[in-house]
Amino acid sequence: MFQKIGKATRDKLARLGIRSPFDLLLHLPLRYQDETHLYPIADAAPGQTVLVEGIITHASVTYKPRKMLAVKIRDASGTLQLRFLHFYPSQVATFTPGVTVRAAGEVRHGFFGAEMVHPQCHVVKKDTPLAEALTPVYPTTQGLSQATLRKLAGEALRQCDLKDTLPQAIRAALRLADFEDSIRLLHQPPPDVSPAALDERNHPAWQRLIFDELLAQQLSMRLHYRRRHARGAPPLPSGKTLTAALQARLPFALTGAQQRVAHEISADLARPHPMQRLLQGDVGSGKTIVAALAACQAIENGFQAALMAPTEILAEQHFLKLSAWLAPLGINVAWLTGSLGKKDRTAALEHIASGAAQLAIGTHALFQEQAIFSRLGLAIIDEQHRFGVHQRLALREKGKAADAPHASPLTPHLLMMSATPIPRTLSMSYYADLDISVIDEPPPGRTPIVTRLVDNARREEVFSRVRDACMQGRQAYWVCPLIEESETLQLKTALETCETLSQTFPELAIGLVHGRQPAADKAAAMAAFKSGDIQLLVATTVIEVGVDVPNASLMVIDHAERFGLSQLHQLRGRVGRGAPQSTCILMYQPPLSETARARLKIIYENADGFEIARHDLRLRGPGEFLGARQSGVPMLRFADLERDQALLDPARAIAEQMLAEFPEHAELHLTRWLGLQQEFLKA
Repeated sequence: MFQKIGKATRDKLARLGIRSPFDLLLHLPLRYQDETHLYPIADAAPGQTVLVEGIITHASVTYKPRKMLAVKIRDASGTLQLRFLHFYPSQVATFTPGVTVRAAGEVRHGFFGAEMVHPQCHVVKKDTPLAEALTPVYPTTQGLSQATLRKLAGEALRQCDLKDTLPQAIRAALRLADFEDSIRLLHQPPPDVSPAALDERNHPAWQRLIFDELLAQQLSMRLHYRRRHARGAPPLPSGKTLTAALQARLPFALTGAQQRVAHEISADLARPHPMQRLLQGDVGSGKTIVAALAACQAIENGFQAALMAPTEILAEQHFLKLSAWLAPLGINVAWLTGSLGKKDRTAALEHIASGAAQLAIGTHALFQEQAIFSRLGLAIIDEQHRFGVHQRLALREKGKAADAPHASPLTPHLLMMSATPIPRTLSMSYYADLDISVIDEPPPGRTPIVTRLVDNARREEVFSRVRDACMQGRQAYWVCPLIEESETLQLKTALETCETLSQTFPELAIGLVHGRQPAADKAAAMAAFKSGDIQLLVATTVIEVGVDVPNASLMVIDHAERFGLSQLHQLRGRVGRGAPQSTCILMYQPPLSETARARLKIIYENADGFEIARHDLRLRGPGEFLGARQSGVPMLRFADLERDQALLDPARAIAEQMLAEFPEHAELHLTRWLGLQQEFLKA
């Protein structure tokens, strides 16, 4: 079938992700037009989408208020104006007085009475029959007409193998419609089908397709989960020597939640297949000490551990904290980032390659070609959603480097950490290939953060609040506006803000950190803030994660309406890390867009990261929420995780059942829905 399609059309289809006849079948309509029933013009109510037929009485191109093609049609009951703001010369030549046309669209009240703007319109004869089914309207691209897509979809329905991939027993148990019946109905719905049920996707045919898509994702995730668990990994049993020594030196006791997740990770490390665990914990919940305990378990078994963070500031915070904990235990910690000088970098690489460095901490430099590990047993990735699949895979592959002196063919264990909580529906679908641990208890002694929404017009009051806090011995952050379009503009704003605040508060010691600073300058500013030499730190979002200064009890986020929910929650988590009452002031510039207003309301009303993440998923959708991870996960086209939650649990259960009892059906289902995409899930 595809061999008979011209190259130009094939290229346009490819832009829509259509490369095979079956792709055409899964390219389902966006909506449907009812061209099975003609309405008299007088009976077409405003706001209603209808099909009318009439004779053109007038047609002309007008230029006021803008260029448009205006066509008036008449039937026995009345007249209707058709307006085309974008049109072709062929339409001007075709739509002439005396010609009969059918127009489908929404009727509205215009200046000259009832009208349709940009209706679907075509010339007919008096005996032209009405459609026998609802007319599908497909997603398309420039130069690819609806008529072409309908014709190709019809050919695909005739040629493709539509046999069911679900065993009859499963279909009957779940009361699912037949696949062939469902796909035919969605492409060619009969006139008695409710258009509303199709549009809202609660028709049994849509429910079958949505279930099939969720099932394909679950099968793919579970299959790759099984394959990972079939690989070999170095068993790292808990000897408890280093881990006990570390806990004995800590100035605090682990919370019950930290002990629980540390035990889950320890049990995974002892197994002879690779751990693939995601450690979730809200900002300030204490994930770092859990990671340190895991690293100790790898090290006491004679293996190296590596911790990778997305920014130098976060990586350095980890380096300072973990070095303070582990160096007294005799553990050698190496530091590797892209900004290191040649001499320091060479020394760090040599320590890592020789095995002298038992723990390596750094940024993406850890997975670059020059970094070779002697015996990597555990890879820890912080803020994992900021790394792509291939970056995570590259770090894990370091454990199998053939040119390392004592290279092991085994796959290292992988622990991923995230302070952006993942809602249940996402963890069941996009993260179904991982084991998940959750720290759901804050460390003792933390006081809740008070959040305030303040109009920019009250800026002077905010200045006074900052001055008072700093003069009372506390410290404060001032976070500069996020400027998406330009990093240069963002830097300029940060510098100007720092200058303005320095003039406003001559009595305060003010520091500045931003993404374009040399690493040494950033480190010096952060160290001075941590020691108390800097009272007010002006910063961009580089402080979003990892910064821990218990004496900082006030944060001002300037132009908070420009930030996303996750960023606002992460930034707010930089305060409230000590016993004193902490406050986060979200200063906004009215007027606010609907989305910005919704975000600020959510962050003001919620302190629970999981609840904030649930709202964030609802506002942004899974594609944006998942960030870099989406490059390795089959995205859902038809299923909506909020709307279709009731189908997610059955899809998860049936995936396990099919892999165990009906492996051939499972393979057919995966091939139908994912094809080559199955190979994305390797990391």
